[in-house]
Amino acid sequence: MNRRVLVRVECAAAAVALSLGLSGGASAQQLYKWTDEKGVVHYTDKAPDPGRAGTVLDKQGRPVSRIEGAPTPEQARAREVEDEKRRALAREEEAEARRNRAILSSYTTEAEIDLARARAAATVETQLQSAQAYMAQLTKRKQDIDARKARFGDKPIPPQLEADSAAVDAEFAKNRDLVLQKKRELAAVTARYDADKERWRELKAQETGGPQASRGATAKK
Repeated sequence: MNRRVLVRVECAAAAVALSLGLSGGASAQQLYKWTDEKGVVHYTDKAPDPGRAGTVLDKQGRPVSRIEGAPTPEQARAREVEDEKRRALAREEEAEARRNRAILSSYTTEAEIDLARARAAATVETQLQSAQAYMAQLTKRKQDIDARKARFGDKPIPPQLEADSAAVDAEFAKNRDLVLQKKRELAAVTARYDADKERWRELKAQETGGPQASRGATAKK
C-alpha cells in the first residue's frame, strides 16, 4: 500500500469513527475494520460475517482487538494434529498416573515385589519346562521315524510312515514355537517386575524427598 492509499484509508477510518461518535448510541463504542474477498478494506459499525478476519477499533479508530478468521485447510489440519498430540500426551500421563497408583497400592516393600515376580515367573517356568519335556519326546520320535525311513533305502516308504513323519514334524515345529514364546514371556515377566521395583523406589523417594527423587525427575526431563 503506497502512502497516498494509506492516507486515504486512515482518513476513511477517522471519518467513519467521527460519524459514529457524533451519532451517539451504543454502536458508537466500536468500529470494525475488515477486508473482503476482493481486497477492499471496510470500516463499519457491524462485525464482519462469522469466519471473516477483522480488527476491532475504538471510537478514535485505534485497534483494540483482533477477530480471527476461519482457518485455512492447512491450518485446520495442523491444529487437528496438534490437538491429537495433546490428547495422546494426556492419555500417556493418565496411564502413568494409574500405574503409579497401582504400584503404590499393591506393594509396601521391595520384598513383596520380589515375591510377586517369583510367583509369576514360576508359572511361566512350569509351562516352559513342560514344553521342553515334550520337545524331547518329539525329538526321540522324530529320530525313530527317520531311522525307520532310512531302512527302506531306495524303496518306497509306506504312506502311513510318511504321514507319521509329517505329523511329528508339524508338532515339533509347533512346540518349538511354544518354547520360544514361553521364553519371551519369562523375560517379559522379569522385565516388568524389575521396572515396577525401580518405579516403586522412585515413588517412595519422592514421598520422602530423597535424592533418588531428584534423579528420577532429571531422567524424565
